[in-house]
Amino acid sequence: MRCTIIGLGEAGRIYASALQGRGHDVLGYDVAPIPTPNLRRAASMAEAVGQADAVIVMTTARASLPVARDAAPHLGPGTLYADFTSAAPSAKVALTEVLPAGVLTADIAILGPVISLGASTPLMAAGPGAERVAELLRPVGAPVEVVHGELGDAMAHKLLRSIVMKGFAAVICEAVEAGRRAGYEDWVRGQFAAVLSGDGQSTFDRFITGSAKHAAR
Repeated sequence: MRCTIIGLGEAGRIYASALQGRGHDVLGYDVAPIPTPNLRRAASMAEAVGQADAVIVMTTARASLPVARDAAPHLGPGTLYADFTSAAPSAKVALTEVLPAGVLTADIAILGPVISLGASTPLMAAGPGAERVAELLRPVGAPVEVVHGELGDAMAHKLLRSIVMKGFAAVICEAVEAGRRAGYEDWVRGQFAAVLSGDGQSTFDRFITGSAKHAAR
């Protein structure tokens, strides 16, 4: 398959290499002069996407819609257009207004650190092209969960997940720092480790019911 990666930062280069390893013809495009010695580069958006079977966008969230507008005139019917950016759900929905009819658009949420997990990072896919993304990336080792919903649904799931992940990380950092200053860091770490090693669903339920029950404290 002819695949184009738009956005050749760490994640873009990792997925480009993984797809090359499965025998796909991969072309890269980025306006920044990022060194990519093992990847062919397109000189223009037209060259990048004009003959592509699949276009994977891994730019910043801010660039999501501008990239789609630039690519739109050059995309053919049946092309898979997968937006991996962290743009808001509303921006993912807006892709339908920008891209031509016949393009299979997919909203992709990356659910882990690509720099450490590589192409095996869990993904969530939504939109008309979601199944095609799963077919393309599962063979490179990517766990792809397909959400049978609209564009923006994958990103909405990620934002809800981020409330937990980033909020929990912030609480742990604050508690460990407080424990360090009080001289109890090891004890604090042990308390968190004990909570995290248990039954996740039971812990989750206990937080919800316990917080409501003892909120007056």
